[in-house]
Amino acid sequence: MAKRSRTNSVDKNLKDGRGVGIGLDYKPWLKIQDVSSSGRSTRLKGITIPRQYEFLSDMERNYFYLLEFSDYVVDIREQYPLLPLEETLLIAEELGITHPRNPKTNEPIVMTTDFVVTFQDKRMRKDYARTVKSKSDLMDERVLKKFEIERVFWERHDIDWGIVTEEEINQTMALNISYVHAYQDLHNIEGFELITETQFEDLVIEYIARMMRNTDSIRKISHLFERDFDLISGSGLSIFRHLIINKIIDV
Repeated sequence: MAKRSRTNSVDKNLKDGRGVGIGLDYKPWLKIQDVSSSGRSTRLKGITIPRQYEFLSDMERNYFYLLEFSDYVVDIREQYPLLPLEETLLIAEELGITHPRNPKTNEPIVMTTDFVVTFQDKRMRKDYARTVKSKSDLMDERVLKKFEIERVFWERHDIDWGIVTEEEINQTMALNISYVHAYQDLHNIEGFELITETQFEDLVIEYIARMMRNTDSIRKISHLFERDFDLISGSGLSIFRHLIINKIIDV
């Protein structure tokens, strides 16, 4: 049997409430400052669940964009811990695999899964665990052994687990979502700070009407709209992005 092993950092994270809760109350086990990452680490404010999310790579961030834009995703928990630590230690022992350890202290670390995603439709609500990894990294035997511990953990918890590579992430769609993601609420966007809710609704209705009654480019429609309503340059395109990210219009 694997012996109980817990470090001060694990106890601190548990005390801070990391890795527990759902929705707004969830705190990721790992944050950007905790680990070195491949690619650009990113923090984003969510829309479905309006809290700060922590991503350790570009692939994680892009996958998040796709998840959040889905009509069926109701919760996303990133950097989710496989707790208790004793369980993954036992699994590793049973599999004859060395459990991941801190390279400086050689103490066992809490393993994490990149995303635990809650899907809901008319028939069911279900959690899925997904690990995001570059296809080339799957050639590394150490990575595969770690994933085997992860797979068995989720299997024992009766939760579907899988690996997501760059081939499953639509880069173009993720990029397009990134262009509009920050425009879900325009009240913090330049040019809209002092506009009341009623005024904003009137602007949106008029903008949509102009799109529907002519075939000009969005850029031209936006330019004329800004001129007619004395708005700063870029306001029309901001409204267009707002309509897309809120799914008021389909693109």
